[in-house]
Amino acid sequence: MSPNSIHWFRKGLRLHDNPALREAVRGAATVRCVYFLDPWFAGSSNLGVNRWRFLLQCLEDLDANLRKLNSRLFVIRGQPANVFPRLFKEWKISRLTFEYDSEPFGKERDAAIKKLATEAGVEVVVNISHTLYDLDRIIELNGGQPPLTYKRFQTLISRMDPPEPPVEPLSEAFMGKCVTPVSDDHGDKYGVPSLEELGFDIEGLASAVWPGGETEALTRIERHLERKAWVANFERPRMNANSLLASPTGLSPYLRFGCLSCRLFYFKLTDLYRKVKKNSSPSLSLYGQLLWREFFYTAATNNPRFDKMEGNPICVRIPWDRNNEALAKWAEAKTGFPWIDAIMTQLRQEGWIHHLARHAVACFLTRGDLWISWEEGMKVFEEYLLDADYSVNAGNWMWLSASAFFHQYTRIFCPVRFGRRTDPEGQYLRKYLPVLKNFPSKYIYEPWTAPQHVQEEAECVIGRDYPLPMVDHREASERNLVLMKRVHSEQENTAQLTRGQSPPSSPLMMSPSPSSVAGCPYCPHAVLMPLFPPLRCCGRPHGDPDEAGLPEACGGDGPSGRLLGDHGLRQALPP
Repeated sequence: MSPNSIHWFRKGLRLHDNPALREAVRGAATVRCVYFLDPWFAGSSNLGVNRWRFLLQCLEDLDANLRKLNSRLFVIRGQPANVFPRLFKEWKISRLTFEYDSEPFGKERDAAIKKLATEAGVEVVVNISHTLYDLDRIIELNGGQPPLTYKRFQTLISRMDPPEPPVEPLSEAFMGKCVTPVSDDHGDKYGVPSLEELGFDIEGLASAVWPGGETEALTRIERHLERKAWVANFERPRMNANSLLASPTGLSPYLRFGCLSCRLFYFKLTDLYRKVKKNSSPSLSLYGQLLWREFFYTAATNNPRFDKMEGNPICVRIPWDRNNEALAKWAEAKTGFPWIDAIMTQLRQEGWIHHLARHAVACFLTRGDLWISWEEGMKVFEEYLLDADYSVNAGNWMWLSASAFFHQYTRIFCPVRFGRRTDPEGQYLRKYLPVLKNFPSKYIYEPWTAPQHVQEEAECVIGRDYPLPMVDHREASERNLVLMKRVHSEQENTAQLTRGQSPPSSPLMMSPSPSSVAGCPYCPHAVLMPLFPPLRCCGRPHGDPDEAGLPEACGGDGPSGRLLGDHGLRQALPP
C-alpha cells in the first residue's frame, strides 16, 4: 500500500536539491507539504518586520512553485508537537520527512517529533541538505570533538569525500501519481498569512530590497556567477561606496532560509572554475563563503550554550558593562559617529549590511568603544539581519569581540578612518543619514569638528540636529585594550581552545615594528589589514587576507568569502 506523506519545511524552503522532499513523494499516494507558523510567536518574538516579510515571501513563492506541480503548501498555525498527532490521524499519515537541522534547539525539537511519530506508527526520513557535509562525521574524524580552528576544520574536510551533488528539483514527472488533496477552503485554512494578520503595522514600510523566495534565489545565483571573473583570473574588486550597498547578486539571506541550496552553489562554483581552469582542481579557498558557514555550524552543533558567554566552554568570560542607554544609542543609530550610524540605519531599513560594516559596528559595541557584551549585539542582528542564524551569528559575534576564534584583540576598528578610506566623499553616509547630506566631504565623517558656520550652512548643528559622539574613541579603545589584555591573560586556557596559527605567508598576523606603523599614511598608529589591489602600506606588503582566516557573513560581496580590505583597523603601539 502506498504511503501518505508529510514533508515538513523549516529551512530548506525550495524544490531544488531537496532530498527529503523527494523521499516524501517517492512511491507515495499523497503528499502534503507543511510549514508551522505560530501567530503568538510572531507577535512576541524579537524578529523584525523585514525578516518576517522575507519569510512570508519565501512561503508565498514556495506555494506558487508547488501549484505548478498541482500541489500546495499547508501553513499550519500552532506548535509542531501539539499539531502533528492530529495531522497524523486526520490525514492517515505513514511517512514524515524533513531536512536535518544541526542546531542544538532543532535537534531537541526533532527528537521530540520523531518520538511522537514513532508512537503513531509513522516512518521518519531525515536527509542532510542544509550543510555541505555531515557535521557528525567531521566531529568523529576529530576524535569526538568539534574542530575549533578554521585551519583544523579545513584539514578534516580535505580528508573527506567531496560534498554530495545536489539532487534534481521536484518535477511533475517525479510526482507521478502522487497527489496533494486540496480543499476548496485551503486558502482560508492553510494560506500564507499577511504581515497585518501577524500584527505588524506596515504603514510607511518601504518595498523590500531583498525579495524572498527560491525563484529570486535561482535568478541571483546566475547573476552571481556571471560577474565572477575572479574565478578565471582572481581579480580583486576594489572597495568603494557601492560595495556597501545591497547587491542584486547577493545570496546570504537565501542560503540562510534555504531558498538556495549550498550544494547547488558549491557545484556551480566548481563547474565554472573547471570550465575556465581546464585540468585543474579548485582549492578550498574558492568555497570560503560556504566553508566558514560550515565551520560555525560544526562548532555549534553540540554546544547548546554557543550563543551565550556563561556556560560556553569556548568563550572567554569578559566582564562586559551593562549599559542599556549606550546599547540603545548603538542599535538606534544615535552614536554620533556617522559611519557607525549609517551602517545601523541600513541594517534597520533593509535587513542587510556588508560584512566589513558588520565588523565595524560589532567592534564598536564590544571591545572597541562601548564595552557591551557581544550577546546584546547578536540579539540586535537577530532582530534585523535577514541572514542571521544561530550558529553563524553567534560565531561571528564571538569572533569580532575576541571572545573566541579570533584573539588578535589589539586590532580595533576606527569608527572614522575605514569609512573615509572606503568612501571619501561620504555617499554612503548621505544616503542613510540625510541629515548630514549637506556637509562638505572634509567634515562628514567627523561633523563635530566642523566650524559652527559650516554646520549652520549644512543645516545640521551637531548636538542639536545630530548627536555629538557618545564616547572619545581614542580614550575608550585604549582603556578597553588594557582590559582585554588582562582578561585574555587570566583566561589563557579558554582562549587557547580556539586560537589558530596563521600560515607563515600571511602578513596579517605579523607584528610590525613601531617604525613601520608610524609610516602608515592612512591611519596613524595603525596596522592595516590587507587591501586590494596589493600595495605597500605601513612599510610592508599586503597580501591575500584569505590566508589569515578572517570570517564574514556567508554570501557577502567578497569573492569566496575573502575580505576586500580593511583600512579601519588599528593596533596600539607597543609600550
